[in-house]
Amino acid sequence: MADQHAQSGEDSRPIEIPAIRWDEPPEGPVLVLLDQTRLPAEEVELVCTDAPALVDAIRSLAVRGAPLLGIAGAYGVALAAARGFDVDAAAESLAGARPTAVNLALGVRRAQDAYRAELAGSGDVEQAAGAALAAARALHKEDAEASARMAERGLALLDELLPGGGHRILTHCNTGALVSGGEGTAFAVALAAQRVGRLRRLWVDETRPLLQGARLTAYEAARNGMAYTLLTDNAAGSLFAAGEVDAVLIGADRIAADGSVANKVGSYPLAVLARYHHVPFIVVAPLTTVDEGTSDGASIEVEQRPGFEVTEFAAPQAPVAGGEPGGGIPVAPLGTQAYNPAFDVTPPELVTAIVTEEGVVSPVTAEALAELCARSRQVTQSL
Repeated sequence: MADQHAQSGEDSRPIEIPAIRWDEPPEGPVLVLLDQTRLPAEEVELVCTDAPALVDAIRSLAVRGAPLLGIAGAYGVALAAARGFDVDAAAESLAGARPTAVNLALGVRRAQDAYRAELAGSGDVEQAAGAALAAARALHKEDAEASARMAERGLALLDELLPGGGHRILTHCNTGALVSGGEGTAFAVALAAQRVGRLRRLWVDETRPLLQGARLTAYEAARNGMAYTLLTDNAAGSLFAAGEVDAVLIGADRIAADGSVANKVGSYPLAVLARYHHVPFIVVAPLTTVDEGTSDGASIEVEQRPGFEVTEFAAPQAPVAGGEPGGGIPVAPLGTQAYNPAFDVTPPELVTAIVTEEGVVSPVTAEALAELCARSRQVTQSL
């Protein structure tokens, strides 16, 4: 296992530092990540030379976000193959690194299947490694294209639901270019609205416990010149009550067959608030996030994070060395137990619409979601 950090230049902008890229220096292929735990203070690249290093990056949230995890998983398999490691062992460890986001396992399986198929056909290990890399690159490209189509469909839906523009959008966690091969999911819709002059305000939930809204969404909004305001998660209710929210846009880590949506913890309360205040609650996610094998929300495995993320406070990019267990400043008495789920699940009846690259589902029902998935498969098979 090996990894290293490489500091980026001072004048770099996020659009010049992709969230993920494959590189082939003289010493061998590597997967390079923009280390999201170091943002917004530093733009630093994390270089992974093997699958265990990538697994660590996934678990530490240096790389995160459902679509990007799928891309990372595929590249991780390709990396193992290119460097001569055990591909199946690498695939197994990568797929299990985070359980809730369905895209991770899908990306791993896609590259692994390509590797196995080529190896079975040609018997050439190098060609099989090339097939895995081609699969990862194809997934990366497809996600970028899906991001653009989701932005277009999402903006059209906003204009339909909220004619006249001047949208005040509340978002949760981070759903921009940091989670995608393109410009993101929910954030990409808000960005599209901004570009055509129809975004009045982006309300950014700080998103506990890891502040991915404050650290990452605010970072992306600022770099894109968007009018945005950061708020604590528990301040959202007062915004709704004041009539300051026109729509809620979130992403998803897994969508069950019945339309239940698993997203960063805090999403479900927003859905309840939105329903009470008659505000559209819109989920934007690629179709790969729909898991037809998971029947309903109760069947979604929700990742539990370490308690110290709640009982301690530390800037993720500057941990305090030598502390136990998390190295941060305690904000609760020693020995305090913490309930720290990474995600919660919103039932379909609270979701106004699910926007995918292939179409919009509204109202959200199991039948409508299945029809969209089936139609997408038919289109793919006909290509």
